[in-house]
Amino acid sequence: MKVSVAMITYNHEEFIAKAIDSVLMQRTSFEYEIVIGEDCSTDNTRNIVIDYQKKYPDKIRLLLHDKNQGMLLNGAQTLANCKGKYVAVLEGDDYWTSPDKLQKQVDFLDNHSECVICFHNVLIVYNDGSHETHPYCPPNQKQFSTVEDLLILGNFMPSCSKMYRSELLGKIPDWIFSLKMGDWPYDICIAHHGKIGYLNEIMGVYVIHPSGAWYMIRHDKKEWYKADIECYEKLHTHLGTIYKKIIARQLNDKYLALSEELADAGDLAMAKRYAVRCVTVISMVSTKLLKILLRLYIPSIYNLLRYVKRAAVD
Repeated sequence: MKVSVAMITYNHEEFIAKAIDSVLMQRTSFEYEIVIGEDCSTDNTRNIVIDYQKKYPDKIRLLLHDKNQGMLLNGAQTLANCKGKYVAVLEGDDYWTSPDKLQKQVDFLDNHSECVICFHNVLIVYNDGSHETHPYCPPNQKQFSTVEDLLILGNFMPSCSKMYRSELLGKIPDWIFSLKMGDWPYDICIAHHGKIGYLNEIMGVYVIHPSGAWYMIRHDKKEWYKADIECYEKLHTHLGTIYKKIIARQLNDKYLALSEELADAGDLAMAKRYAVRCVTVISMVSTKLLKILLRLYIPSIYNLLRYVKRAAVD
């Protein structure tokens, strides 16, 4: 089997048919399969995927869980059941727009043995119409990226655009699946073994909707920073000394940002805890860190300096 398409789905009744159809429309010179992990949806998602499997028994395999596994564990189990040389990822609320998407990514990976991941651009669509549709990747996205880019820039690869070399999936550490944020550290662990290739073409749609897995956490800055910090702290231990300086700088920035958010929310005890962590990971005190330390530990001086600054402007 050349390609497996790993699809996880939970309560995607509104979207799942479009996602599956976008895979079935693929034009390829090779065989591919669709492996769907259905995570005990409370809507009609399970019945929809069962109907599709009956129509395409040679193309679709179902993992019908007896109880809800959660997004990360469901994803891990679905990937583990993929038989292809390459594995493409598509969550049940996204879809592909190009019938040649799989063929183009396979051709790219076949011709670039140094690459362990291939991804492409997609459109971000807001299901409620609250924002204009726009491309996910910037115009200056590099054709080849590295694990350092993922550590510094964050998750710049749309989940519905990725294709992996399956031989590396078994090298993912188990702790990845206990994190709140799963796909970005997952990609880092794979990119540790090679380069990331980019196809500058829009071939899919990433749908943002209120019931999406990351919708709530993306709208809560404190939880988002905590999820980021959890990842960086684990990676700090896992990746070894070569990346420690990069990760330390990122942790410093995340600790500082979270400390400011917590201070704004009135949680001064936790704000102090994360401000102190800044000092422990990097041996310098920036202007931003000095300001938050003054705000938390010597508020009288902090307020005086703010007053003087405002007076000077006036």
